[in-house]
Amino acid sequence: MRWNLRMKAAERGIWKSTELRRRLAGAGMAVSAGKMSALWTSTPTTVRLDDLDVICSVLECTPADLLICEPEKVAARKPQQEAAAGDGAVVPMPPPRLGRRRTTPPA
Repeated sequence: MRWNLRMKAAERGIWKSTELRRRLAGAGMAVSAGKMSALWTSTPTTVRLDDLDVICSVLECTPADLLICEPEKVAARKPQQEAAAGDGAVVPMPPPRLGRRRTTPPA
């Protein structure tokens, strides 16, 4: 996902994070300076749905305008399902192990 907040803000004539922060406060969303800086300069790992609703209302956009899907990045991260063996035969890869790998306890 790509976070498109700055572009949508610019389309509404908002060029500084302080201006967006002021408008969000006017809509009932109090944002700390640190949180506003994180939203403005980088892609957040999480966004509360209530906050997203207020941001969309202030910027007059939809969540789809703010969150741009990047399927090519997902495809690049997908592990290969098969690997070629030395003799040319195709050998399926074992499924990935999930969870933490733990060592056996001492005897």
